[in-house]
Amino acid sequence: MEGPVEQLRSICLKLPDAHEKEAWGDPTFRVKDKIFAMAKFGDGRTSVWCKAPEGSQAMLVEADPNTFFVPPYVGAKGWVGMRLDSAPDWADVEKLVRRSYMMIAPGRLARLVEKNG
Repeated sequence: MEGPVEQLRSICLKLPDAHEKEAWGDPTFRVKDKIFAMAKFGDGRTSVWCKAPEGSQAMLVEADPNTFFVPPYVGAKGWVGMRLDSAPDWADVEKLVRRSYMMIAPGRLARLVEKNG
């Protein structure tokens, strides 16, 4: 069975022009060399950090603080963390990643993802 990072990798790398690059000792997923998702292990738990639309971070953390959190460093910029080590809903992970990708990717690539649902 795939581990959480492998499942995350498969979600991220199927997006148009997405690639993986290690940074800070962790895998980051990028489009046009801009990060849209990061796998993190710093607190001993596996999580993904993604850019989120304004207001989403607070809403997600308040609704489910066992799953979502404000990550250090990028949390002040609206990014949200999602725990991957306790049976996450992978459909929710994919939605979070896709939304982040569409916020980071150039318009042409973002429209491809939006159009393909």
